[in-house]
This record gives sequence, structure tokens and C-alpha cells, in this order.
Amino acid sequence: MDASWPLQKAKNQFSQVVERAMTEGPQTVTRHGKPVVVVSAVAGKQKAKRRRAKARRLLALLRSCPVDLTGVVRRDRSVARRIDLE
Repeated sequence: MDASWPLQKAKNQFSQVVERAMTEGPQTVTRHGKPVVVVSAVAGKQKAKRRRAKARRLLALLRSCPVDLTGVVRRDRSVARRIDLE
């Protein structure tokens, strides 16, 4: 949940901005209605960094696989079916 705070309100309630960044996610601070700063929790950044590292390791493992995997997954090229939503 990305919340938006006008600059003056963010300055007056900075503790609340930080608390919400830690519990709800990034908080955007705006000046004259335009986003200028995002306040986010360090723990979230560290978690994202760990996920990216894991993804890189998995990708490296898959790329090093000696077996040709191109024929394992085949894309269905048929036309999508129509669904009447009314």
C-alpha cells in the first residue's frame, strides 16, 4: 500500500510516516502535488536484495544445466476462448 503525504504533513507527522513505511510499505511524500521522495523501510530493501540474490543464483544454476530444456515447455498458440461476462 503506497500512501501519499503532502510535505508539510509528512514533516509534522514524520514518526507516523516512518511507522507506516515499516508496517504498510513505501510512503510517498509530495510537494505541490508531485511525488518527490519515497520513505521505505530498510528491512524491506534487505529482503528484496536477498530475493534478487536467490533469483540470480537460480538463474545461474538453470543456465549451467547441461540438458537442452527448450523442448520441455511448449507455448499454446491457440486463440483464447471468449467468455460472456453478462
